[in-house]
Amino acid sequence: MLRKTSFLIVFIQILTFSCLFAQKKDSVVFGIQDFYSQIIQFHPIIKQANLLSELGKQEIRLARGNFDPKIESSFLNKQFKNKEYYNQWNSQLKIPVWFGTDLKFGFERNTGEFLDPSLAVPAEGLAYANLTVPLGQGMLIDQRRAMLREAQATNGMLEAEKIKNINKMLLQAAKDYWNWYHEYFSFLITQKGYDLAKFRFESSIEQVKQGDLAGIDSVEAKIMFQQREIERRQAKIDLINASFILSNHLWNKDQAPLDLDSTLIPSEKIGLEKVISLPDLLDFAKTNHPEIQKLQFKKQQIEIKRRLGVEMLKPVINLNYSLLSATPLFKTPYFESNYLSNNYKFSLDFSFPLFLRKERAKLQQAKIYDLENTFETQNRAREIENEIKAHYNELQNLERQIALQEEQIRNYQILVNGEQQKFMNGESTIFYVNIRESKMLEAEQKLVSLRYKYAKTQAELLWAAGKNGLE
Repeated sequence: MLRKTSFLIVFIQILTFSCLFAQKKDSVVFGIQDFYSQIIQFHPIIKQANLLSELGKQEIRLARGNFDPKIESSFLNKQFKNKEYYNQWNSQLKIPVWFGTDLKFGFERNTGEFLDPSLAVPAEGLAYANLTVPLGQGMLIDQRRAMLREAQATNGMLEAEKIKNINKMLLQAAKDYWNWYHEYFSFLITQKGYDLAKFRFESSIEQVKQGDLAGIDSVEAKIMFQQREIERRQAKIDLINASFILSNHLWNKDQAPLDLDSTLIPSEKIGLEKVISLPDLLDFAKTNHPEIQKLQFKKQQIEIKRRLGVEMLKPVINLNYSLLSATPLFKTPYFESNYLSNNYKFSLDFSFPLFLRKERAKLQQAKIYDLENTFETQNRAREIENEIKAHYNELQNLERQIALQEEQIRNYQILVNGEQQKFMNGESTIFYVNIRESKMLEAEQKLVSLRYKYAKTQAELLWAAGKNGLE
């Protein structure tokens, strides 16, 4: 009886303290936020996603180039049989203005025996200031203004795409982290079961020799020991493979890949508290989900195309006025009563297509694209809403399951202790002790699996709402 009592005491010690090797002195807890921080700083996919912001800025810069001032100069000369037919030189500074207007400041000097009389200027040359004003098409919006507005919307779309890519990357990283968490703690449980079975097998051999146990009990103990050794080996391989997968996300500042350090262990905390309420998640997703934002910016682009299409239905009526000066500009008497009416060049341009088929087709296309975008937005918003609700419901269900599983493990522990007491009193066998113990280990494994599912579902819930674990 003393040997059985000693056996029970050592057995309970192993059962109670065998998991403590998870907290080795040289182990370092590698939490999910530490993992995220490493990814955000160094992962090449994150750096690639950040390039979208720069690409969007360059799209705007490209469109703004249509408003850049431009210096132009032309020179024409013809000599034939010792005669100068013409010598024409014209230089100007062109300044595009936002409201469809172009300002031009220039200087021209034209000479020659056969020069077109309309090009004749004073011998010292002619300075001019030209203003072009659209009175019809192009007054409210034109191609260059539309290009800039579309570029700004494109920048918004690229920013949304950047967030989408980062969220997708972090979701996969979270899944891999929690898989590592699952395999790590699963291995601890199989290791504990292995240690218990090994101790029981070795003790049973001694007890059989001393006549305290039947020989069949040592066979039973050996079978369980062998079974748990198989499980431990598989769990170890699964943990190593999970570590390899997690290492895919680890890089250093020099963009060199890293392997997960063997001293790192996952945190036991999985954040059982709710991250945010369901109404808040739904409200956030309506306006901030990257896919919804992309569709909203796309709608802005379509609206710009529609406005430009409406503008193209108007006739082209451009008023051109040039103020002329034969003397240096700063000496020209611009404000004298008769100067403006006697020193100018004026023109009026008009054009209008008779059928407007091209213009009407473009306008109808814009309206069709707008309807497509509206339908797509409605459908995607509905899908996102239901996806959020589904993950949220799954999260709540897992919370209840985890609480029940924890209580079940406490009850299994009571049964194991009771069976051990019966074995000590000679009222049970190793077979029944193994059954009770295996059920408890299975329950612990299931608890680890439930916590893994909870953490993974939590990450999927945030992703479904357009968020990530960094908030």
